[in-house]
Amino acid sequence: MRKVSIVFSLFLIAKADFSIAQSGAQPHVIVYKTKASNRLLVPVQLSDDKKTVVSYPDPADIKAGGAAALPALLHKGYFLDKRGVNKNTAFIRMSYTQYGKLKAAPSPEALYKMIADKSPVTEVCDCGIKQAGKLSVKELNSWIDKKVLSKKCKPI
Repeated sequence: MRKVSIVFSLFLIAKADFSIAQSGAQPHVIVYKTKASNRLLVPVQLSDDKKTVVSYPDPADIKAGGAAALPALLHKGYFLDKRGVNKNTAFIRMSYTQYGKLKAAPSPEALYKMIADKSPVTEVCDCGIKQAGKLSVKELNSWIDKKVLSKKCKPI
């Protein structure tokens, strides 16, 4: 009986760890605002000290996504993210169209030299886990218009 209890306990622990890992991996609805409209420019992720590029898309991913890769326009200069924008995002001086035509991604050092502003993002809000049909652009725009976005979503 004791062996069964131990095995069952191990199963519950493993299942709990798996559930936590799964919930953390789900995409979130991210709304952001920048100093200038960078909607057509490719985002890259910088290190916390903003001295190196730590993440960037593959041109094939940009080409495959086409216009669907662009952030959605929201009211009052806000955007609905589709590429992983956060407080360490910068935009290179290259459009999605130009970047998608590249055979290979430039080196992180070359991408870093293409950045116009290392801190273009002025506001980022996490509006929770994406669930089909649960949070519409119309609802996000309503929150923006009513100035409650930062109350409905978690500023990050």
